[in-house]
Amino acid sequence: MSAVRFDLPEPDEFTRPYWDAAADGRLLLRRCADCGRVHHYPREFCPHCWAGEDRVTWEPASGRATLYTWSVVYRNDLPPFGARVPYVAAVVDLAEGPRMMTEVVGCAADGLRVGMPLEVTFRTQGEGAAAVSVAVFRPGGTP
Repeated sequence: MSAVRFDLPEPDEFTRPYWDAAADGRLLLRRCADCGRVHHYPREFCPHCWAGEDRVTWEPASGRATLYTWSVVYRNDLPPFGARVPYVAAVVDLAEGPRMMTEVVGCAADGLRVGMPLEVTFRTQGEGAAAVSVAVFRPGGTP
C-alpha cells in the first residue's frame, strides 16, 4: 500500500487544461469576458463579477511575477515535505494581476527581497501517470 501524497493535486475534468499546460511548461490563468479580470487559482466562474463558466476562458500567462512575501519552512511533518526542508513558501504577484501561493527555488532565503522579479518554472512531482508538474518560481525576468 502506497503512502498518501499531500503534495500532489488531483486534476479533474475542469482543471485538466491547467495541468496539461503545466506539464508542457506553460502557466495558464482564467480571464472573464464580462469584467476582463484575470484570476488564479482556476475556478469555473469569475470570482470578481460572478460570471458563469461560459464567460471565463483559459489564457497563457507571461510567467513573470514579483515576490510579495515569503516564509522559510524549517519543519513540516507531512510526507514528503519533511524531506524538502528548508524550503521557501511564497506569495507572488503575477504580472497579469493575481496573487499566487507557490514556492521560490534557486535562491537562498537571505537573497530574497520584496518586489524582486521572478519567473515561473515547473517541478514534476510523482511518477508515471500520477506525475504532475507544479508551478514554482525562481529569480529572473522583469517585473
